[in-house]
Formats: sequence, C-alpha cells, structure tokens
Amino acid sequence: MTQTDDIAYDSILVLLSISLFILGIVLIIIICRKKPQKPDQKQLELPAKFCASPYQLTDIDAATDGFNPRRIVGKGRLGTVYAAISPSGELVAVKRIHPRLVLSNAGFGFASIIKTLSLAQHPNVVPIIGYSQAPGERIIVMEFVGMVNLDFYLHENSDGASLLDWNRRLRVAAGVARGIEYLHQGMAPNIVHGALKASNILLDVKIVAKLCDYGLSFLAPKEMTGLVGHVDDEYWAEKGGGACKESDVYGFGVVLLELLTGRRSEQGLLVRWALPLIKAKRFSELLDPRLVIPSDIKPVLRLAKVASACVGNYRKDRPSISQVASILNNLEIEVCH
Repeated sequence: MTQTDDIAYDSILVLLSISLFILGIVLIIIICRKKPQKPDQKQLELPAKFCASPYQLTDIDAATDGFNPRRIVGKGRLGTVYAAISPSGELVAVKRIHPRLVLSNAGFGFASIIKTLSLAQHPNVVPIIGYSQAPGERIIVMEFVGMVNLDFYLHENSDGASLLDWNRRLRVAAGVARGIEYLHQGMAPNIVHGALKASNILLDVKIVAKLCDYGLSFLAPKEMTGLVGHVDDEYWAEKGGGACKESDVYGFGVVLLELLTGRRSEQGLLVRWALPLIKAKRFSELLDPRLVIPSDIKPVLRLAKVASACVGNYRKDRPSISQVASILNNLEIEVCH
C-alpha cells in the first residue's frame, strides 16, 4: 500500500469516526427529548380530577330564570333544586341551600368543602359541577340526572312497582353500595354521606342509581327533620354521635328494607317491624306485595340478611360498606347477568 493510499485510508477512518460520533450525539438528543414526553403522554391519558368552578350569582339567577318556581324539580331538608341552563347551554341541577342554614353556617368554609366533594367521580355518584356564594346565598350546581329519586319510584309513582322489579331493585342496591364504598374508601379524604336515604338516590333513564347530597351534613348536623328513621340512635348522642361511616351503613340498611318491602321508613317503624319478620323468616309478610315473589328467592333472602346486619347492630358490630358491596356485587352478577 502506497503512502497516498495510507493517507486516504486514514482520512476515511477519521471521517467515519466523526460521522459515528455525530450520529451518536443526534441519537442521544432524540432519546433525551422523547423520555420526558412519555410520562406527559401517559398523564394526558389519565382522567383529570375535576374541581367545581365558582359561578357568579347573576349567572345562576339567569340560568334559573330568577329562581322561577316553575323550574323547581325537588325540595329537601337542605334546600330547593331547580332545573337550569348553564352558560355553556347544558341542562344542570341547581341546589339553593335554605337561607336559615346559610345563616347558621355563615363562617364555614363552604367553597373549600364543595371543591373537595367535587373531586368525587364515580358512575354511582352525581358529579358536582360548580358552586356560588354571596351574602345569604349558598348554591351547588350538579349534573342533571333526570331528578327522579328512588323514593318517588317506590312510594309515589303508580307504575313504580312494575318499573322496579326484583332484578332492578337488586341492581339499584348494588349500585348504591358501590357508590358509598367509593366515597368511604376511594376518596382521600374519605367522604361520609351523612343523609343516606331513598330521596337522595337518583335513578337515570337506565335505572342506574346515583348518590346525591353526599358530604353536606355540615350544613345541618343536628337537624332531625328528614333524618329520623334513616340514621341510627347513636347519631343523636352528645358524645361520639353525628354522621360517620357506620351511620351511612345503617341508612343503607334502611334503603334495602324499603326496596324489599315497598314501605317507607316511617321514622324508624320500618326497622322495628321488619327485623322480627326477617329473623322468623316470614318473608311472605315482609316482601313488597305489589311484586310476585321470585321463583328463586335465595338472592332476596340474602338481601334481607344484609339489611338486617346493617340496621340490627350497634355501630361497632356493623359490617363495613366494602363487605356489603362485595356481597351485593356477587348477587348482581349471579342474578342479573
């Protein structure tokens, strides 16, 4: 090999080395640029936690036509619910808290509590969209879910019994249990419903149960109206009383008894009437007479036993909602699928 060939060969090696070095740098730059993008992309794919938005009272007033009585779709112990059109054109539910409750909680952190509650996102929980506050006014804006509650279907609608057959009642029970379990275990901090009853369980067009008014017991912690018969006796105790997970389980047990019997709570009379019948297995007397007793009564009997465990024990002896939800989920799969 001549000297000229050696020089050419060395030149080629140098150029090749430089090219490989540059290519390596380019590859490193590309890799480094891609690495931070991957977690960003994954974060974008995850559902974002929604937080309630503040609304001006003037916007709420316009959305409800000045709180027009013709827009009222419900009344309860905490306030009046109006059907409204949001600024974006969506149909929403506006809950206007009773003025006397607003005055008694004037210094309470209403906005911060509603923002925390609005983080709850679950198929069996009504989403909170926004809120508004002004002197003498506290308002909660929620997703509109047809605004037909379980109490209406069970006790007021003449066609309610036919619409809610045993399978659908079981589905409602399982859905409510999942919603409570999510509030109790899936939220941080955990949320206690505080007023679990049939009127606070909305049913959409597919008869899917959705919990509303969760976490609002701070607005009326000791007001008995609308709660007697839906909470346990310990709720009214001066020490260790009030809303808690165990009182929610009791309220759920009462809801199960209403589903089973077709009767209202009647301020606690339902529990006192139903428990002896369940213990004596006198189910022909217990079950809703508007419905035909199913050929396979075992799932209904298990539902009755769950209800008895929820309402028949002291707080410390009650099952957790996770235990209850597990039983009802299995029953739903067994019966409805």
